[in-house]
Amino acid sequence: MRIDQSIQAPDPVANVARDSSQIQAENREIIQAVRLVGAHVNVGSDNEMTFFLDRKTRQPVIKIVNRQTGEVVEQIPNERILRLADDIKGLA
Repeated sequence: MRIDQSIQAPDPVANVARDSSQIQAENREIIQAVRLVGAHVNVGSDNEMTFFLDRKTRQPVIKIVNRQTGEVVEQIPNERILRLADDIKGLA
């Protein structure tokens, strides 16, 4: 399992309603949950589970990727759902 560190955590200054300690606690909970899932879910010896936040929707995304080819075997939620969520967010 790999957690993509290239996506930055939400900026606590941009969200006045939530302080940085609350955001950090939430991020720790998410990372712990992903590690727990990774420890109990067999994705196969050729695959790797990755976790990241979608840049547009800021929603957590889990991908199962083939280590040799880089092919995405499974993604939750899938790209279509993420783009739909982004479109809906843009209408609000």
